[in-house]
Amino acid sequence: MFNVVLFNPQIPPNTGNIGRLCVNAGARLHIVKPIGFDISEKAVKRAGLDYWDKLDLKVWESVDEFLKNVDTSRCFFATTKTKTPYFQKKFKPGDYLIFGSETKGIDEKVLNEHKENCITIPMTREGRSLNLAVSVGIVLYEAIRQNFDEFIDFSQ
Repeated sequence: MFNVVLFNPQIPPNTGNIGRLCVNAGARLHIVKPIGFDISEKAVKRAGLDYWDKLDLKVWESVDEFLKNVDTSRCFFATTKTKTPYFQKKFKPGDYLIFGSETKGIDEKVLNEHKENCITIPMTREGRSLNLAVSVGIVLYEAIRQNFDEFIDFSQ
């Protein structure tokens, strides 16, 4: 129903939690290389990710390859470098919800090329950022909330 995209993920438990979230939300997970860990079948089994085989997963070789092959008008880039809250956007099934690496976020060049589709999760001044899996959950379930009737049809 929706596409969750991780640019250059670095922390395996975050990606594991996001994978579980995607299975439960009926979302496709796109992982864009480079990846900071091993996602081979052997590594996934060793990590005990027993739901990974149910995950709709697409791995891309680079950010450039990903951006050249999707409708970027339906891409939403999560960042702390904008003032537009995620809940002010109108999400549609098939949209791409994009999140950067835990250590660097999304490259500023990419953000600048897609300013109109940058979104943020409001936080107090004391907070620097949220955990990546938490952020994905917040935005993904807002997109589902906005399209709940279609989600119900999709999930049955």
